[in-house]
Amino acid sequence: MSMDLMKLRKEIFNELGLNSTNSGVYAAEWVKHPSGKKVVSVSPIDGKDIATILAGSKDDFEMIVRKTEKAQNDWLKLTPPQRGELIRLIGNELRKQKENLGKIVSLETGKTTVEGEGEIQEMIDIADFAVGLSRQLHGIQMASERFEHRMYEQYLPLGLIGVITSFNFPSSVWSWNSFIAAVVGDAVVWKPSSKAILTAISVMKIVTKVIKENKYPEIFALVIGSGAEIGNLMSADPRIKLISFTGSVKSGRVVSETVARRFGKTILELGGNNGSIVSSKANLNLSLKGVAFGAMATAGQRCTTTRRIIVEEKIYKEFTTRLKNIYTDVKVGNPREEGILVGPLIDGDAVKNFTRAVDRAKMEGGKLLAGGKTATIRGLKGGFYVQPTVIEMPKVTPITCEETFAPILYVFRYKTLEEAIKIHNAVPQGLSSSIFTNDLMEEEKFLSALGSDCGLANVNTATAGAEIGGAFGGEKDTGGGRESGSDAWKIYARRQTVTINWGKDIPLAQGVRFEV
Repeated sequence: MSMDLMKLRKEIFNELGLNSTNSGVYAAEWVKHPSGKKVVSVSPIDGKDIATILAGSKDDFEMIVRKTEKAQNDWLKLTPPQRGELIRLIGNELRKQKENLGKIVSLETGKTTVEGEGEIQEMIDIADFAVGLSRQLHGIQMASERFEHRMYEQYLPLGLIGVITSFNFPSSVWSWNSFIAAVVGDAVVWKPSSKAILTAISVMKIVTKVIKENKYPEIFALVIGSGAEIGNLMSADPRIKLISFTGSVKSGRVVSETVARRFGKTILELGGNNGSIVSSKANLNLSLKGVAFGAMATAGQRCTTTRRIIVEEKIYKEFTTRLKNIYTDVKVGNPREEGILVGPLIDGDAVKNFTRAVDRAKMEGGKLLAGGKTATIRGLKGGFYVQPTVIEMPKVTPITCEETFAPILYVFRYKTLEEAIKIHNAVPQGLSSSIFTNDLMEEEKFLSALGSDCGLANVNTATAGAEIGGAFGGEKDTGGGRESGSDAWKIYARRQTVTINWGKDIPLAQGVRFEV
């Protein structure tokens, strides 16, 4: 590890109370000697080891579930506003530790400094949202058809929640689920990605410090381990009422089938092969900025990354020429350095997937417009870097229907909006979408039932990114379910219809008469 990264590692380890070897199991206390395998945290910035983690096993998982179930029973004795107070205190502590946590995210996942701190800011924002929500959990009252009866709905805590997160948003997605579920009245078991384990441990240290200092029930638990073992245990366990899973479509199918067999609930955030339509009636500068950022931010490793653009024939040549210039000028390198937009991919396998996708696109008729190769970064002997890549495609092909977690942008051309929408909707995924246009009719058609088939639709802004106030999620192979804002909180609760008879008689169903 280079000297500046070694110094950074030492600083944040001291600030966050980390060690070279850390326990990856927490349930009311850190388990000193988990019985799982060792997992190594590697920095994609230079490919060097950061720390070793002791993962959990089946026995550790059983202990965690029992302890967290008990904590959830105690949690039920608090009112929603009292639960919200804990989340408020956690949000305040995250504010104090934002810079340190952002450094950990950057060191472990390769995000730029700005994106690393932005990840923690999302946690702070969702904490604020959850605090407000804790005083707004509501049902509706309905008119009863029976005399002297009242009928209404209420939402009660679901129970124990399992959250399985991916490396690309290693802490914010956990908070989307956990903070909302907590104010509803649930406890949470978290299995983070094995590629972002230090981030998870750091977050848990901060969160549990607040819990202990304020004597709240230990409703948040952590277990690091493989998806094949811990992930499958969580999915199959009927005590865990809901599994929120972020990951690949392939793994998501396994989770969905396993949870469905026991009639549990799922939130699935899977593939996102996101497309943007660029109309001749768009602001070209705005469109270029939105497309370039959407395609290259986080080195193309966002579930909302722009992976396909469909450009109108009239502006195709000008747009692609200017886009190539942007890609040629963009800075790729150490994400800790100022001015860098594109950092490393997460590991060597990601680089191999990038290379395979570029080769396949060429075989399927693609023409390379920019990038297409791995990159060597001055001052770094290791790391996993590639050139942001633009490939012109003659039509929708198999590779363009797949999600490659890398900065590859496929470009198509169109003559009519109907043709553009057809190309856009031709992929199996359905997470995020956008159109760049100043034409009201084009905008409205894109947003109609004949337009985008995605869970997120944007006009004159990038596919990448989403505000926490809106429900986040997608359709088709993206899996289904919603997280974060709006009324997504309802999935963490069980819905109950209540009928109260305040009269002196019982009107029976279907006009049945029965005397006693």
